[in-house]
Amino acid sequence: MKKIILAIIAFITLATSLKAQQDAMFTHYMYNTLWLNPAYAGTRDALTVTGIHRSQWVGFDGAPIDQTLTIHSPLFKGKMGIGLSLLNDKIGPTKSTLVALDLSYQVRLNEKSKLSFGLKGIVNMYSNSLSSLKLDNQNDGSFSQNFSKVLPNAGAGIYYYRERFYVGFSTPKLFENILNGGASSKSVEQRHYFFIMGTVFNLSKDLKLKPTCFVKATQGAPLQGDVTANFIIKDKFTAGAMYRTGDAMGILLGYNFTDQFTVGYSFDWSMANTTGKYNNGSHEIMLRYDLISKSKAKIKSPRFF
Repeated sequence: MKKIILAIIAFITLATSLKAQQDAMFTHYMYNTLWLNPAYAGTRDALTVTGIHRSQWVGFDGAPIDQTLTIHSPLFKGKMGIGLSLLNDKIGPTKSTLVALDLSYQVRLNEKSKLSFGLKGIVNMYSNSLSSLKLDNQNDGSFSQNFSKVLPNAGAGIYYYRERFYVGFSTPKLFENILNGGASSKSVEQRHYFFIMGTVFNLSKDLKLKPTCFVKATQGAPLQGDVTANFIIKDKFTAGAMYRTGDAMGILLGYNFTDQFTVGYSFDWSMANTTGKYNNGSHEIMLRYDLISKSKAKIKSPRFF
């Protein structure tokens, strides 16, 4: 436990010095683990369905709008896992719809912990409607053509977990596909690397603290880190705060209606002068449901991760 606490303190200290980041982001990243890391598939000992909608920078024309849906389940008595991930990402005239199949293989290290290895196969349906942009010069030929592509990709990840702690490393898209046929790095599907970590502490009989960390890295952009602290009250209600380095801070609220059904909401606002002046913050809604068979009724609830 001392090593875990020291690791979390060191990582939070590191995260406070990090900067901005590209690619789709979610304040509820701790519920979007399957998309980030295929090794997460099947680790909840239930068929789990999670959906998240994010409206970023409300009031800013062309701001990102994202939806993700993940479904995963254990296989072969928990030795493997399988999952399906969907992600819809729209920014201005560009749109990506990604479909991924996730597979994991889990190794039991001892009675309390497992190590999982995962692979992800992706199909990205990408389109860019440049002609829809409003220009000062509508006759500019550079913006007269629209294009679309179907881009295959693959990812991998590793995930260590036990009842109250997890840590993982992954890269969901290994191949840097060219989006528009150009040689510029700006038109390339950049490879991203993700590091995640979280734990749960008992503060009292009815109160727990759940800190989590998330770091994103890609070539040509500064690192970005998210640090979140959620309080769990009577295993029913959650309330917490988040900080995204160089970008935003916000709040999270959640409620477990049953041991199987959870709803969450978050609001974050930009701190950067380049964007914060021109938007009314970002909103997210999260829904998660665990389908547990009668034969697995003995599984402990709640499942923290």
